[in-house]
Amino acid sequence: MRKALFYLAFSGLAFTSLSTFAAGDSEQCKSIRLADLGWADNAANNGVTMALAESLGYAPSKTLVAVPIALGSIQADKLDAFLDYWSPSLDPTVMPLVKEGKLLKQQPPNMTGAKYTLAVPTYLADQGLHSFQDLAKFKDQLGGKIYGIEPGSGGNSSLKKMIEKNLYGLGNFTLVESSEAAMRLEVSRAIARKRPIVFLGWAPHPMNLEFKMTYLSGGDEVFGPDYGAATVYTVTAPDYAARCPNAAKLISNMRFDTDMESEIMVGVLDKKDPVMLAKEWIKRNPAWLEKWLGGVTTFDGKDAMSASRAYFGI
Repeated sequence: MRKALFYLAFSGLAFTSLSTFAAGDSEQCKSIRLADLGWADNAANNGVTMALAESLGYAPSKTLVAVPIALGSIQADKLDAFLDYWSPSLDPTVMPLVKEGKLLKQQPPNMTGAKYTLAVPTYLADQGLHSFQDLAKFKDQLGGKIYGIEPGSGGNSSLKKMIEKNLYGLGNFTLVESSEAAMRLEVSRAIARKRPIVFLGWAPHPMNLEFKMTYLSGGDEVFGPDYGAATVYTVTAPDYAARCPNAAKLISNMRFDTDMESEIMVGVLDKKDPVMLAKEWIKRNPAWLEKWLGGVTTFDGKDAMSASRAYFGI
């Protein structure tokens, strides 16, 4: 009788241990909290990540914040990840914290092939404004203004330094800070009236489809070579993988490309739900699941691929 009771007790303990081992993450990890910068590309990559997380039984959320607050919130364990660290434009803001061990810059990057620099409507390029070196000659037509996005963004910071240092003779220019949406509206109005304007442009982004625009050459000192060629990284807390190994693995697996994001961003700019747009995109492109779900389980430790395919109706 004692042997039987011992066997049952041992079996129960073993079952409990195996069940605990099989579970993907603890309850506190269920809510994957993402930083939302209000950028259309960030909405796209957040949307894809949240759709995948939902398919695995997580309860993802996003919080609209500026870059400095996003980074501080990750350090304070109020957010888990920031998927839109554009390098080199955000390097001065992010890398000191990475070097101090306060943030983890995930490797490899989640996207390559992006670019980020100043642009003008093509009709203005046709008038001779092709490069950063040409801007000073067009100061009067431009009203001495350069249109950026929200305060604290890497692009704005680079442009401010450019003006402060009087690079390219632009010391008398003013940076207009607002938001991505407000900047696009200003550009749209200017183009409708054939008015001169210079603005911060990047790819991926539907603006490249919406506007006939030309990126300015010669801005290597501000945005780097090849028209501000950019690499995009994910940032988490250094101990996130130790606290939430399965969720952290999913986050580290996330990869995107410029075509994917641009497609999703068209709907984002039409005010459609990024998560629903991502679900539709994943359903049309199921091969991406192999990249994203390697080494990942559902929240409760079950097969991720089966769960995701069922969730997306693939």
